[in-house]
Amino acid sequence: MLPPALNLLEKAGLGCGQLREMTRQLTFALEEHNLCFILAKPADIPTYVEYGVADLGIVGKDVLLEQERELYELLDLHIGCCRLSVAQRVGSGDFHGGYVATKYPRITERYFQGQGRQVEVIKLHGSIELAPLLNLADVIVDLVSTGKTLRENNLEEVETITQITSRLVANPGSYQVKGERVAWLVAKLAAALGEGSERKC
Repeated sequence: MLPPALNLLEKAGLGCGQLREMTRQLTFALEEHNLCFILAKPADIPTYVEYGVADLGIVGKDVLLEQERELYELLDLHIGCCRLSVAQRVGSGDFHGGYVATKYPRITERYFQGQGRQVEVIKLHGSIELAPLLNLADVIVDLVSTGKTLRENNLEEVETITQITSRLVANPGSYQVKGERVAWLVAKLAAALGEGSERKC
């Protein structure tokens, strides 16, 4: 997600090209606009924003849905486009309930409970596609972009839970106290998105 986010920030006039060359440095000051950028793992970004360490963050909707943090969602950035889907081995038939492997246990439980299907959710941290191949789970819930990884592992997408894009989120306190600065940044990003080249989905 970092390259398209940097493209959008640069298009908005927030030149942060140096971040492309940084490998170990995790913070970068843009003194011209009195901004400081922090590079963090996607799952940690809502924590930094919720606790006020960062005023704003760019994070995938999947992370927001899973963590349900107390944040304001300000803008759909139309980058990092994919979908959260249910997949299973090709030809497995309809899934009525059973074992589900995923990195997103909360979203998964809410989805299947809402449909009245009883499932046991198994949380994994990577290579989710292995679970049905090794008979650990009947289906998986994972992010899908092109579907290539699924096809290469004899899996097929059978249900779409929700579409996912990256969002600009704000700490509620920062939004109130620094409203003018936040509005300025949102306007710049919205204008860049309005020009269309970064709108991928």
